[in-house]
Amino acid sequence: MRVVDTSAWIEWLRRSPTGQALAVEFPTRQRQVVPTIVQLELAHWLARETAEDAVAAVIADSQQCVVAPLDTRIAVRAAELKRAHGLATADAIVYATALVYDADVLTCDAHFKDLPGVVYFAKTGA
Repeated sequence: MRVVDTSAWIEWLRRSPTGQALAVEFPTRQRQVVPTIVQLELAHWLARETAEDAVAAVIADSQQCVVAPLDTRIAVRAAELKRAHGLATADAIVYATALVYDADVLTCDAHFKDLPGVVYFAKTGA
């Protein structure tokens, strides 16, 4: 299983050089866990950066994956990770979701770079 962080989704959707490089790492829908915080962040970014119909299309696509709502188990684990690794709340939720679902994380966010179970792609130009 794999959690695709918002940063990787955005690069992939933008078809940036980084997005093109990490596209081969995107899991199938059946193997992708989507935390609801990622859906929130994607909806926010899409509403700001693209046409309105893109929000509905991408969120509908994400709902074909394993959607992971923020529950008590993930929240408590995220609080522990936030304290242990100095992560922002959203990042801690993403990482905690991956741990709870026994998944790795695909990301372009340097905050995750040195954490176990992370597949990190540094952002490149454009």
